[in-house]
Amino acid sequence: MKRYFPFALIVFILALTFLFPSVEFKNTGTSHFNTGDIAWMLMSTALVLIMTPGLAFFYGGMVNKKNVISTMLQSVICMVIITVMWGIFGFSLAFGDSFHGIIGNPSTYFMMKGMLGDSSWKLAPTIPLLLFAMYQLKFAIITPALITGAFAERIRFNSYIIFLCLFSIFIFSPLAHATWHPDGLLFKLGVLDFAGGTVVHMSAGWAALASALYLKKRNEPSHAPARITYVLIGTGLLWFGWFGFNAGSAMGANHLAVTALATSTTASAAAGLTWIFFDMLRGRKPSAMGTCIGAVVGLVAITPAAGFVSIPHSLAIGIISSVISNLVVEWRTGTSIDDTLDVFPCHGVGGMVGMLLTGVFANKAVNPGNTTGNGLFFGESHLFLIQLFALVLVSIFAFFGSLLLLKITDMISPLRVSTEDEVIGLDISQHGERL
Repeated sequence: MKRYFPFALIVFILALTFLFPSVEFKNTGTSHFNTGDIAWMLMSTALVLIMTPGLAFFYGGMVNKKNVISTMLQSVICMVIITVMWGIFGFSLAFGDSFHGIIGNPSTYFMMKGMLGDSSWKLAPTIPLLLFAMYQLKFAIITPALITGAFAERIRFNSYIIFLCLFSIFIFSPLAHATWHPDGLLFKLGVLDFAGGTVVHMSAGWAALASALYLKKRNEPSHAPARITYVLIGTGLLWFGWFGFNAGSAMGANHLAVTALATSTTASAAAGLTWIFFDMLRGRKPSAMGTCIGAVVGLVAITPAAGFVSIPHSLAIGIISSVISNLVVEWRTGTSIDDTLDVFPCHGVGGMVGMLLTGVFANKAVNPGNTTGNGLFFGESHLFLIQLFALVLVSIFAFFGSLLLLKITDMISPLRVSTEDEVIGLDISQHGERL
């Protein structure tokens, strides 16, 4: 039965394509499409997609040589599975008609209906709705892929597929809806999350911590990274793609996209530099791994703030987040928590620091669309308190929700590989391949 079910599911999807062709053409006669915005968002969509292969290299280079292929595939498989889910009902769950600000109606855009013609998203009126849907898809792809670093080297591939599907439906989609939909719960509260501090990084970070606790320690918890050169390549691809991630979230070729691009690269540079200097302060050598990890932490932390803060404050965000994540990594290594690639200290903590610092440094002069208020640095506390409330709420939801999904997955299909398979390595035991 286990052999037949996956292909039966593909046959079912094939049947849906015949039943729901989605060829309805909408022409309101009031289109405000802008070719420059369309061109930039097409580019941004491609940029964000390349982040997932970049993440595969980033994680793949850090694990044991016998687990490189399996670790990289765990990222790449998200590209195919989440894309299919998104086209059928995923986009609707995240951006469909709101159900009490918590989740979207899965029938609103079921099978991508209503995408032809001059349809557009209300907060991105200058680009086609389908382009907005494809752009947001790339966020849905990379979010569960980020979690994989926490349970690398010990999870069954089939069980991972089940978990990533459940996570996308029950964690990512509600958070995307609540944060980015005009009728979303957090959106209406005035929470500022420019490109995914809560939706992407905090959700993945807390899910990573839940996964590390649930799956427990590896049998061989220490190892030498297989390819530090892969980590360097992955960092470059992530940094490159992050321009689409953050600057693309301006939803157009405009001054806000320029601001987001600039704050993203300065925060990343500051964080990478801070990480190695902080290591040197504690008597360590400046390493390639440290530089790469620091740069990514800076990108994570600036993500919620990218379109709301100035360049000087983006530098501050990079520096502060790098020191805090570095300290949390150090703390984690002294505990029994086996977060293999430190996803929680880097993405989870980095995302939380970024959310709070958005509440500290955001200013309406940078983004007049910020109607919530200026940050704590400018003498106002309202925004900071809202960001703090969102941080607590999302943390509780993402952590305990992920624990529940892990338990459900484990009941359907055991999550952890056998000791023998772990010793052999997941490349061979799960995929029959090796470097």
